[in-house]
Amino acid sequence: MFDRPIPRDENDQLNWLRLIRSANLGPVSFWKLMEQFETAEAVLDALPSLSKCRKKEIAVAKPSSVAREVDELLSLGGTLIDYGHDDYPPLLRQLEDAPPVLMALGRTQLLKKRSIAIVGARNASANGLMHARDFASALGQQGFLITSGLARGIDAAAHEGALHSGTAALVGGGIDVVYPRSNQLLYDKIREAGVIASEMPLGCQPQARHFPRRNRLVSGMSRGVLVIEASLRSGSMITARLAQEQGRETMAIPGNPVDPRSKGCNQLIKSGAALIESPDDILEQLHRPFENQEPPGTKTVSSDKRNRSGTSGLNAEPKPTAETEIVNIPVCPGSLSDLLGAEPVAVDDLARQSGIPLAELNSRLMELELEGTIERVPGNRVIKIVSGGKGGLF
Repeated sequence: MFDRPIPRDENDQLNWLRLIRSANLGPVSFWKLMEQFETAEAVLDALPSLSKCRKKEIAVAKPSSVAREVDELLSLGGTLIDYGHDDYPPLLRQLEDAPPVLMALGRTQLLKKRSIAIVGARNASANGLMHARDFASALGQQGFLITSGLARGIDAAAHEGALHSGTAALVGGGIDVVYPRSNQLLYDKIREAGVIASEMPLGCQPQARHFPRRNRLVSGMSRGVLVIEASLRSGSMITARLAQEQGRETMAIPGNPVDPRSKGCNQLIKSGAALIESPDDILEQLHRPFENQEPPGTKTVSSDKRNRSGTSGLNAEPKPTAETEIVNIPVCPGSLSDLLGAEPVAVDDLARQSGIPLAELNSRLMELELEGTIERVPGNRVIKIVSGGKGGLF
């Protein structure tokens, strides 16, 4: 890796943002051009002639649009975190396609902590959601930042479990866009107690092609990735593959072989991922001491120097807040069928996870039992009956 530069001052930082916001130019091209021309200003001057040699012309972002985006970010209380910023995630700097700039809301200093990513199925089972919350809470108490993508299911449960200790939501759109809308309450909680970050412009609506880019950030800033329930063809499996390519630890919780949501995790374990049964297994897997170091060839600046240069001025200091109240954020009541799986789940857990009143839940479970969809098992638990017989191993 070449000796990557950092913005020298606020004006240079705006040039960086203008360059990376240019159409048809991504992080890899950004760094190659910076290696060749050394400064963003020099790259911007050279782009008109360089674009003639490309199949897709690079449409340079206008200074006015970049300035407007920064103004909007500051009005939101956000921070522009460039590659040299003190709060830029240390492990993210190691990536060949490290984002030159991130936009963030909340407690940006959390991004410097050692982190573990927890990802998994959107249509997660009640047991899967419980595992995500419990693991996130336990690992958070051990000093880890819990990183995920703010999706429904496992992502949301992991964020919720780590609200008390610190969690980072890496989103596929702009940091001001709540997606999915059902996570509005959780988004607000993370913005207050954690941090929301993205490399995408403000106002950008997330699209399918954005999520693999987002996933590389989730894995890239983490020491390891824990997968809890994932189908074979899922975004979580993409994140796991990226983690392996980035040299991160890949871990998975095994599941019932008859549940499609377990196929991905079981396959990861077959392929060499660590089999995880408890948070202690993760701590053992990550037994090497965390070294908060810059990768070779990275220039760094002290906080004092950045303050003198003005580069750190494009941020709004988050206001101190009272200790965040931790609340259980239920999934949509209509997702009861998603919460049921091939493993027994307690009725009380179903009520808590779904937000359905216990009396109504028991009535709905009785209907499903009469339909032959579920079966009651000892311990006031229920299990989904899969095709071919009982779901559990009894």
